[in-house]
Amino acid sequence: MSTVHETEPARDGVLDRGVVIGEGITWLARWSWRLLLVAGATVIVWWLLAKLWVGVFPILLALVVATVLWPPTRWLRERGLPSALAAALVILGSLAVFFGVLGAITPSMISQSGDLAHQASKGITELQAWVSGPPFNLDSAAIDDAVGSATTWLQEQSGQIASGALAGASAVGSGLVTLVLVLVLLFFFLKDGPQFLPFVRRVAGERAGAHLTEVATRSWVTLGGFIRTQAIVSAVDAVLIGIGLAVLGVPLAFALAVLTFFGGFIPIVGAFAVGFLAVLVALVAQGPTTALLVLALIIAVQQIEGNVLQPFLQGRSMQLHAGVILLAVTVGGTVFGIVGAFLAVPVAAVGAVVLRYLSEQTNLRAGIVTADEVAAETEEGAEVAEDVEDEAPVGE
Repeated sequence: MSTVHETEPARDGVLDRGVVIGEGITWLARWSWRLLLVAGATVIVWWLLAKLWVGVFPILLALVVATVLWPPTRWLRERGLPSALAAALVILGSLAVFFGVLGAITPSMISQSGDLAHQASKGITELQAWVSGPPFNLDSAAIDDAVGSATTWLQEQSGQIASGALAGASAVGSGLVTLVLVLVLLFFFLKDGPQFLPFVRRVAGERAGAHLTEVATRSWVTLGGFIRTQAIVSAVDAVLIGIGLAVLGVPLAFALAVLTFFGGFIPIVGAFAVGFLAVLVALVAQGPTTALLVLALIIAVQQIEGNVLQPFLQGRSMQLHAGVILLAVTVGGTVFGIVGAFLAVPVAAVGAVVLRYLSEQTNLRAGIVTADEVAAETEEGAEVAEDVEDEAPVGE
């Protein structure tokens, strides 16, 4: 039955079209104003993040690493070790493992680094000779002129290159400071992490604190799988490419596999650089046919990683659709470069956790789901779900 507007009596039970259109425009205006306020607040937050990024980045990086190191820290604390000692032992142990692995592969890398550089140099020369012949038939004189022009330009820009080198040295120093800050923050996160949520509940109040506790716990669990997933993906890439290079008889297969593993932690740039180097080595050592096979191998592995392995593992550990992961990495890499590409997926995962929690609370309030159907991570989350369900309007 149609509802009759109070100020505009209906004729034959039908509302006037002007009234309906006016109500629609009023609704649109209200929501447009609200969306403008939300967009303005988003711009302000984005501006603040840009201004405070020097301090925000170490915090984000320390949080991501802390999610991985927390399980062994908790295990030591449960065995009676003081929180500070447990955090210090886990951090020192992790550093020892990292540098131990690095030290184990360094001798072979050093022994083969000269050969690797020599092979790459010869590969460039071989590539130049290859493109000058059929089917490309590029004029070798034109190639030499291009190389000479590039050399002349580099010599003319020597002053700018020196300034860039100084800027690079400054960036290295800044990176070291950031690394030390990350380690200090990581220690405090592991040492005092369990005190954070009770502090939030005391400050925000029991009701809001319970919501924040549940959201923070779900975000923590989701982020815990991020680095483990990255390590698994990089290891699979290194193993597949290493086996393929060994089967094809490409020299320095082990060194290139190790570089592939570490390059996997640098989105896009790392995989491209290592793949290009592997193709060059194959070109000079085995010829164009093997180089093309190596190129096909790298493209196939990258396709498996990008379209199957990484979306599957990250989709399960972070509960994100493959399309969302691809979009997040693209936007993050475009806006913030390599750092943005690295942090885009965990940031998107936390955002998805928040949106899912809000949707869940809405369903509870609307009576669509019950508190028993909510998979809460904390006792506070279960209790607040029951409270929200009790506040749901009872149907007639």
